[in-house]
Amino acid sequence: MLKQLAENAGSALYEITSSPPGQVQRLIFTAPETRAICNESLVLGWDYTQKLRAACQRALELLGGIGCCPLQQHRTVIHHILRGGLNFGLREAAAGAFGWNLHGSSFVSAQRERDAQDPESWRIVESGYNKIFLPARAQIVAGDVVASGTSLRYGLDTLVQQAAHDQVELESMLVFTIGGIKTEEVLAELDARCREVFPRYRTTTLCYLEGRFTVPSPLTPLSIRITGTDLVRYGALMAPEFLESQYVDPAFPLERCVIYDAGSRAFCLPEYLDDVVHYWREVAALAERGMTFEQQLRERAPELDPARFGEVDLGTLAARQIERLRAVLSGGNEA
Repeated sequence: MLKQLAENAGSALYEITSSPPGQVQRLIFTAPETRAICNESLVLGWDYTQKLRAACQRALELLGGIGCCPLQQHRTVIHHILRGGLNFGLREAAAGAFGWNLHGSSFVSAQRERDAQDPESWRIVESGYNKIFLPARAQIVAGDVVASGTSLRYGLDTLVQQAAHDQVELESMLVFTIGGIKTEEVLAELDARCREVFPRYRTTTLCYLEGRFTVPSPLTPLSIRITGTDLVRYGALMAPEFLESQYVDPAFPLERCVIYDAGSRAFCLPEYLDDVVHYWREVAALAERGMTFEQQLRERAPELDPARFGEVDLGTLAARQIERLRAVLSGGNEA
């Protein structure tokens, strides 16, 4: 299902070859920085943002090296879907990868919430900021954490509408995500629309970071899950390097989500840390009711070998994680 296209210094780029391929080119990129983000919940704040930017720079360098989705400085616009999209640092990543100084940026806010009438549906509730700059011929680069696809769809639809209104030619789109398969669905729809509206439109490229993760539904067999928002390892298509990295620490494959809330992880740390502590308290409760580490591992990451972790007590592991998270939380609250 994965074909390696390039590798360099611990990073690798794969193409998803499973059907249906469609018009959207689907890639998975792995790097030390995004493996750290998706495994270790204590990668947060400025460190999280810097690691994500560094990984995106590595990805752009590999993509440029093999001529995939070629970009030109004066045509490239970094489209920021606020606020999570800021964390990808794509403006800086492109500058670092290619030595650019003259590429443009656009911004649109897109905050989602659950629909009160249907908790498994989402709607945009905050979209008040919109500052879109596009040259006459534009190549779009964007980044977003994608679970339901609601924010991504709104953010890109807004861009396409503005381009059509301004009679701008969109030529290509490159999207980085820590996300699930909804990303492909959104981009497939967008690709078809762009090919109809813009005669010079050529390519849509989707670059998953570390894997195409699963977004759980009410039927997903996980003891702990948040539907429509978590990105989990269960049933995911992951880079081989990311799979192997799970064995570094038994907590890694048990995390509730590979990213948790992308905005609070960078910009509102007490909220983020409370969320992760709450999850590990739920794991501790499972251990008290008799669940073992091996049982939890087989539930959340069934492709992994429990024997490679040695003897792990689930309750002790949960207590360790809670202590580590509390230490960061209390330190951040000091006067």
